[in-house]
Formats: sequence, structure tokens, C-alpha cells
Amino acid sequence: MALIAVTGATGFVGSHLLELARDAGHRVRALTRRPQEAIDGVDWVPGSLDDRDALVRLAEGADAVIHVAGVVNAPDKTGFEHGNIEGTRNMLAATEQAGVGRYVHVSSLAAREPQLSRYGWSKAEADKLVEASGRDWAIVRPPAIYGPGDMEMLELFRLASRGIALLPPGGRLSVIEVRDLGRLLLELAVRPEAANQRIFEPDDGEAGGWSHKQFARAIGNAVDRRVAAIALPRPLMLAGAHLDRLVRGKRAKLTPDRVAYFCHEDWVSDPGNHPPEALWRPEIQTSAGLAATAAWYRAQGLL
Repeated sequence: MALIAVTGATGFVGSHLLELARDAGHRVRALTRRPQEAIDGVDWVPGSLDDRDALVRLAEGADAVIHVAGVVNAPDKTGFEHGNIEGTRNMLAATEQAGVGRYVHVSSLAAREPQLSRYGWSKAEADKLVEASGRDWAIVRPPAIYGPGDMEMLELFRLASRGIALLPPGGRLSVIEVRDLGRLLLELAVRPEAANQRIFEPDDGEAGGWSHKQFARAIGNAVDRRVAAIALPRPLMLAGAHLDRLVRGKRAKLTPDRVAYFCHEDWVSDPGNHPPEALWRPEIQTSAGLAATAAWYRAQGLL
């Protein structure tokens, strides 16, 4: 079994990846900013993406690095640059210094359209660093990720439970359940011969993706409510973003950067960039995954 070094292991995607790796019998070395409870098969490495020495300790002796950590929301361009570009640069340098060949990088579909958002720009720039690194790399650009433990879609579920869905003006999207994503990351880490130096765009297997209305109704089904889908014009979404910033400051979920992202017409994974079926295929049907996510929210008292 492999020794895998993981960043972002305490976050939504990383925590599921940690569990999947342990269940598969792999050993994990995981970066953490804060003290963590002891877990069998996991060695916690104190540090951050700014700490080059900690990153080298994380990578030393590992068979592969899976770089999950990143910034999804930031109040300004500097925040995205620091978390996504410089963090990736530091992790790549540590991987090289530690002599680890295999590097699996978690990007985003947003990197396909770097002009639309600061987030997409920062992920695209990080991808360029990986491609130029000389490592044995694989880049995964997941679409919208959901699943138990996700806090980004919580408001969508809460609105759906009230019979409402507020949508972008149009377009389609792909989605993926977090454990399906985690399985792909593990396969890429331990089977580099199957897919070397490629960019992948996985999804839930829904051909052509989902319209926003279809996905909203699927969330409604997960919470046993029929939803009224309301498409918001972009100016109204921008007004909502400014209001959210006034109310929640740096903790705002809806930002002008995200409005630009949400209003793009095509966030469907490209079938030409799907992982080969011999390597991976999605196992979790979206209706079942959304129901499990709703159940987790309820269990936590969030819904």
C-alpha cells in the first residue's frame, strides 16, 4: 500500500479523501494548521502552505502528493493569488525537494474560463505551474462538488426546504459527489501509469449536465419539497452580492466574483476529458447523493 501526502485534509474534500485512503489500506501524511485528534493510519504534520519546511516534511518518503488545499472564496485578488498560486508553487517546490515524482492536483472547471473570475484565474495559473513542473502530474478539474459535510450548498438546500430555488439566468452545469471525486484522486495517486500528465474533468455521469432548474428540482426532491425555480437576472445577483458583503463582510458567500462564475452558460464537464473508464467511473447516483447530503444536514441540525 502507498504512503500518500495530502494537503487540505481537514476540509470538505480532504476529509473524505482521508477516510477513503484509510479504508483502502493506505497510509496518509496530512498537513494541518491546528492540532488534530489521533487517527489510525494518519500522521499529522503541523504547518501551512507558507511553511516550506513543513511541506518538505509532509512530502518526504511519500509515494504521491495530492494537493487539495486551496482558496474558494476571498475578498480580493491577493487572497486567491496567495492561497491558490503561491500555495501550489510552494507545494511543488517541496515535492521536488523531497524527490516525490507523483503529484495529483485539485483544480476546478473555473480554470477553463480564467477571464470570468479571480478564482478561475488563480486556478488556471496554478495549473500552469503544475504542467511546467516536470513532475509526474495529473490535474483534476471537478465541477460543482456536493455531499455530506459540504457547507457551500447548504443555503440551496435550506431554500429548497422552503419551496424556493433562486437560480442564475441560464446555462448548464455538471456535478460530482465528494466520495466519487475522492476515489478518482486516489486512483490517480496510486496508478500513475494509467493517466500521466493529463487534465481530467469528471462528473456524475449525467450526459450533457444539468440545467440549473433540473438540479434545483433534484435538491427539492432530496428535501421532499416541490420547488418554485426563480431565475435571477445578473444585475439583481450583483446587488445581492453587494448586500451580502455589507452584512457578512469577508464571510460573504455571494460575491461579485462568484456572480460572474455562476452566470456563465457552460459549466458542463467535457466528455473528451473524462477519466478513462478502466481507471474510474462515478458510482453515486446524484439523487441518492443529494438525499444523503440532506440527511447529513438534518443530523447536524442545519436543515
